[in-house]
Amino acid sequence: VPVLQTNNGPGLTGLMTIAAHLVKQAKKDQLLGSTAEEKAVVQQWLEYRVTRVDGGSSKEDTRIILKDLNMHLEDKVYLAGNIFTLADILMYYGLHRVMVDLTVQEKETYLNVSRWFSHIQHYPGVRQHLSNVVFIKNRLYTNAH
Repeated sequence: VPVLQTNNGPGLTGLMTIAAHLVKQAKKDQLLGSTAEEKAVVQQWLEYRVTRVDGGSSKEDTRIILKDLNMHLEDKVYLAGNIFTLADILMYYGLHRVMVDLTVQEKETYLNVSRWFSHIQHYPGVRQHLSNVVFIKNRLYTNAH
């Protein structure tokens, strides 16, 4: 369980608590959602990340998670709809190890997740030290004539 030791008072424990605290410290409250509904959806996905993604250990768990996300992202750019939030950032970090190991065929099976993940990993400042996950097959031909 992650712990953040602050200068003022006791340490903070838990991924969601620490992340929300850091977002507020950075004055980036929009990452937590703007409306009450967006805030609830962000919280829902943060909870999903902690309970399902971090808790899922089997291949079957992973398949169900990817299937759920793929259906959810069918008509959305981001997890909370059309706004980039903390849910996208933390889900990206939670899924990176999974996405790295997927074959090209598996990535194509979960096309909406792949589209979302590729978009998030190229969002400024998100990827940090993590490796870039490639989603396209090697091109046999270039556009050069």
